[in-house]
Amino acid sequence: MIQLSQIRKKSILVIGDVMLDDYCMGDIKRISPEAPVPVFRKKTERSVLGGAANVAANLVAANQKVSMMSIIGNDDSGRRLLEYFKEKGINTDLVQILDRNTTVKTRFLASNNQQVLRLDVEDTSPIPENICKEMLNRLEGEIDSYHFILLSDYLKGLFTYDFTQGILKLCRKHNIPAIIDVKDTHVEKYYGAFLLKPNLKEIRDLTGMPARTDEEIIEAAQTLCKQCDCKFVLCTCGARGMVLVGENHSPFFIASEGKDVFDVSGAGDTTIAYLAAAMANGVNMNDAVSIANYAAGIQVGKVGTSSVYMQEVRDFLANEDNGTFHKILYPQDVEVFRHNNKNKKIVFTNGCFDILHVGHKRYLQLAATLGDILVIGVNSDDSVRRLKGPDRPVNLERDRAEMLCALSFIDYVIVFGEDTPYELIKKIQPDVIVKGGDYKLENVVGRDVVEARGGRVEIIPFVDGKSTTNIINKINKKLK
Repeated sequence: MIQLSQIRKKSILVIGDVMLDDYCMGDIKRISPEAPVPVFRKKTERSVLGGAANVAANLVAANQKVSMMSIIGNDDSGRRLLEYFKEKGINTDLVQILDRNTTVKTRFLASNNQQVLRLDVEDTSPIPENICKEMLNRLEGEIDSYHFILLSDYLKGLFTYDFTQGILKLCRKHNIPAIIDVKDTHVEKYYGAFLLKPNLKEIRDLTGMPARTDEEIIEAAQTLCKQCDCKFVLCTCGARGMVLVGENHSPFFIASEGKDVFDVSGAGDTTIAYLAAAMANGVNMNDAVSIANYAAGIQVGKVGTSSVYMQEVRDFLANEDNGTFHKILYPQDVEVFRHNNKNKKIVFTNGCFDILHVGHKRYLQLAATLGDILVIGVNSDDSVRRLKGPDRPVNLERDRAEMLCALSFIDYVIVFGEDTPYELIKKIQPDVIVKGGDYKLENVVGRDVVEARGGRVEIIPFVDGKSTTNIINKINKKLK
């Protein structure tokens, strides 16, 4: 289940090639009399952060605390970049000002936002060895203040082999995950990263493998994983979506979410920014990739390089699944949940809900009538194994939670890892605890908690013959 509410503010350092993306909007209505070329008449212009700077801007939009490490020129464009960083609250203490051109990409957009020309001003010469050492020394002094480090390589001279390997060695030494949006074809440069994010062209260049079919993409990603001794490779496949491959991790394919594609500029930046925000907060890898995929789907629906805000992702998920993603409640959110619902009657029940059946549906539907909000506690996979045996659960906790979220009369679902929900009940402080007909009132866990605040326990009869165990036994009998 997607865990957006789990994403809180973490300190993330972005290291990468920064640039300005300038946009000139206008129209073309005639051909030049001087040469057979169209005449572009500029009407308006705007500037936004590009490259690694756009990654940082998207992390800010994802509600993260962001610092930037990069090089810029001692020129007007460099000063503009610093102003934009300041406006967004991005820390620039680790930005080096050098005697070189700041990278600027100027795009000319005509009617219907059609890009007719791009003009680049840049300096791609590698950073000098003394600058490399100076930046690594500064990073070593600051590295423990970051939860996560993201490298965005645009091949503009910052990521020499020595600088890249110096960063990765520091990250491993301090046990800080480092993920990289790759561009270089020299695979040894990226050795030791936690995760690499190539696109199809890049993974082909890095591995020398075809990576055309799904099976070939997986094979190439697994090869890259081994070559670079990294935990994961996330390969973005354009309109086909993304695939995550990792050490002891089953390949995870996810289809592209872009419904209306206006401009793919910055989609990769948005992807890795939201991936980093999710990973820094401990979101499981498949969900982190899903969140990044949704954010990228929003990005390609915009014109030009721009930020995707966390609320946009929330709204997108709400529209995609009628809001059921918002039904997941996480332990760290319980206090806020209680405050927001302090004047409502909260009903609580719990169970494994391994195979959802009509007995569950009727029981929970009746429970929902006993108050204003129905909260379901779901035993985690480990908890179910301890209670039911090594062959259970049949369905994983995220699947069981998602099925419950799909029931309209359920308001919140929370997964707990203990064998009983007692600690969870103490946190939620429900007004009513509901249990099935096989329970006796004196044996209901949490009864003391609810009665101490004037609440009560309700025992609801089960539907005869309807249970997960009976279903499993029936299936096993037919299979014999």
